[in-house]
Amino acid sequence: MKKFELHWQILVALVLAILFGIFLKDYIGYVSWMGTIFLRALKMIIIPLILSSIISGITNLGNAENIGRLGLKTIVYYISTSIFAILTGLVLVNIFKPGVGANLNFQEIVELDIESNSLSDTLIKIIPDNIFSVLSNNGQMLSVIFFAMLFGFFITRVGDKHKQMLTDFFNAVFEVMMKLTMFIIKFTPFGIFGLVAEKVAQQDDLIALMQSMGMYMAVVILALSIHAFITLPLLARFIGKVNPRKHFAAMRTALLTAFSTSSSSATLPLTIQSVEDNAGVSNKISSFTLPLGATINMDGTALYECVAVIFIAQAYGYDLSFGQQVVVVVTALLASIGAAGIPMAGLVMITIILTAVGLPLEGVGLILAVDRILDMFRTTVNVWSDSCGAAIIATSEGEVLKVKA
Repeated sequence: MKKFELHWQILVALVLAILFGIFLKDYIGYVSWMGTIFLRALKMIIIPLILSSIISGITNLGNAENIGRLGLKTIVYYISTSIFAILTGLVLVNIFKPGVGANLNFQEIVELDIESNSLSDTLIKIIPDNIFSVLSNNGQMLSVIFFAMLFGFFITRVGDKHKQMLTDFFNAVFEVMMKLTMFIIKFTPFGIFGLVAEKVAQQDDLIALMQSMGMYMAVVILALSIHAFITLPLLARFIGKVNPRKHFAAMRTALLTAFSTSSSSATLPLTIQSVEDNAGVSNKISSFTLPLGATINMDGTALYECVAVIFIAQAYGYDLSFGQQVVVVVTALLASIGAAGIPMAGLVMITIILTAVGLPLEGVGLILAVDRILDMFRTTVNVWSDSCGAAIIATSEGEVLKVKA
């Protein structure tokens, strides 16, 4: 199994799950427990993964005073491109409505608990009144992210002794959580088998389900393509004065690695090397912007999470209001900041957005089967956005790049 790549394992599990759900419906109880355990394992790691990821990323920036102009430019770029990506996905998923029209019978499976909080109520609730109660509730992820950002920032403001101790501690916790997450992800084929087999067994019209999933994948890939080949190149060309084709050629090795590994963290050394040696960005810029980008800049992941959540809502037959879609946008942005740069991290983070709008986490089972394939595309977009950011910021600092327009 170690030599059998995960995406192939998932594909085999998907095929077997469909066959099992079609021909062995009466025995579905013997396998559905695997999906239940897998979902519980994902829920288990959400809060510690978010806390350690965000706090570690912020504390590794160094002293707050040293962030200065470079830090402001970097964060503004990352937040802006993530918002562009999310809005692209939001527009396309509302135009094509991939979840509408398939008879999935989800209304009969789960009793929905849709929250009707206004946007102002949601923003107020971001500030927790008891952090310990929030840390024990997966439905309060916005508050967890808010607290993690504040905590990480003020670690940079304490004395050197305590700052180093806390930085090392949260770096260590993040490393452990990445290992634990990867361990759980190894069981994805079993989780897929249990979840998909159960879903297929409950379907009256499997063809409609497959058509809906095909449209869902097409919408995600189309949205990612628009962001990668139109939005980011335009920003690189007109703001960074960079030739997008030259820059893409310079980043070819890193992008191929990102596509094959589905891990922006694993690709980081190659990304830094490509940006410095091939694009001509200085180490001062690359060493600051790229590690930060691998932590908080997840354009592809944010776009995917937005599309996936609205697709799930459509599949459940629920029409999200404008206010709820705004909540989805804001939560997708914050959740993408907390996503680790490892394979299928977005799968963990999507549960945050589902809980934010009151959709059941079981909806993850619908998209789980094709998540690994889409993960390859969105990770590539994440790394491409990081590299464009490094080039744009380097140009703004007066550097002359090899990939200049």
